[in-house]
Amino acid sequence: MNLYEYQAKRLFAEYGIPIPSGDVARTPEEAMAIAEKYDGKVVVKSQVHIGGRGKAGGVKLAKTVAEAGEHAEAIIGLDIKGHITHMVLVDQLAPGGIEKEFYLAVLIDRAEKKPMMMASAEGGMDIEQVAHDTPEKIFKVHIDPAVGFKMHQATYLASGMGLDKSLWKQFGKLTSNLYNCFVSSDASLAEINPLVITGEGELMAVDGKVSIDDSAMYRQPKLAEMADDSIAPESEQRAKEAGLSFIQLDGNIGCMVNGAGLAMTSMDIIKLFGGEPANFLDIGGGANAAKVQTALEIILSDPKVKAVLINIFGGITRGDEVAKGIVGALEKIDTDVPMILRLAGTNAKEGLEILADANLPTAETLSDAATKAIEAAKG
Repeated sequence: MNLYEYQAKRLFAEYGIPIPSGDVARTPEEAMAIAEKYDGKVVVKSQVHIGGRGKAGGVKLAKTVAEAGEHAEAIIGLDIKGHITHMVLVDQLAPGGIEKEFYLAVLIDRAEKKPMMMASAEGGMDIEQVAHDTPEKIFKVHIDPAVGFKMHQATYLASGMGLDKSLWKQFGKLTSNLYNCFVSSDASLAEINPLVITGEGELMAVDGKVSIDDSAMYRQPKLAEMADDSIAPESEQRAKEAGLSFIQLDGNIGCMVNGAGLAMTSMDIIKLFGGEPANFLDIGGGANAAKVQTALEIILSDPKVKAVLINIFGGITRGDEVAKGIVGALEKIDTDVPMILRLAGTNAKEGLEILADANLPTAETLSDAATKAIEAAKG
């Protein structure tokens, strides 16, 4: 789950990380009321879950209350890469202006199986571009979870970034607080870009991004309340309610699979043979006929889907239950979308018999199933 910028920065503040004063507005009038508290000297920022807001016109500086209202009016409703702006963050400008910008983040390094803190003097820029063009400007330290973040690591980062020594103590406290925020929130990413030195010589997080591990949401009820389900596609919302793992994609071959690994493999095979998956859908282990039926209904609700590949390996999930769910769904859905089914494992024989009685095509191997699905999608 991704937090909006204003949510991320408020979370930072709870852990002692300095942020600008400000609030969220959903109308130009609300933006003006907030700006008035700061004599109109504010920055108005689109709140969407996508980068590139500044280039798209989603971040504007104001010097007066009226100007703040004009900016809010221009930004609210703005489409930024398919994300519609419904609210803006109106933040007080950094005291004394901004002297220097840095990049700072904690994330999971999956190769090392440890948290990693990254820092760079190239703040405010796309870190992926910095890593590609000038990788020597990015400094990294890996953190042993059993030991925690240490001050010598902060010193190494501060030195590499070229941070003035007068700020090292402040930087050490801030980095330690950021790591504590990362761990306590079950985050997969806690990013400050940019971290700035204000004109008053203080470090401040003027932007923030936090991603929370979905698997840990059960122990983060406060953060779970921050989720904005309204921005998710209706199909993804329905899948979530049904306990299904579903992600909408841009292809035309619907995929229904049990198990994330098998789902990824199925998608890879489709692409290997020249097709494009329309979704990732994992019905999970132990899925019954009702859940399978819901999954199929969600896939078929996408008008781009021209064929469906169903790849089930029975373990806890029984092949006959899957087959019943498919047949039951098709009895309720008026569709001419072709389906290719592959069943293996527990009760696969019984499932295949059910599918045969319903005149549904099957395949013995995944390669065969993918090839047939791609051909069927061509019409």
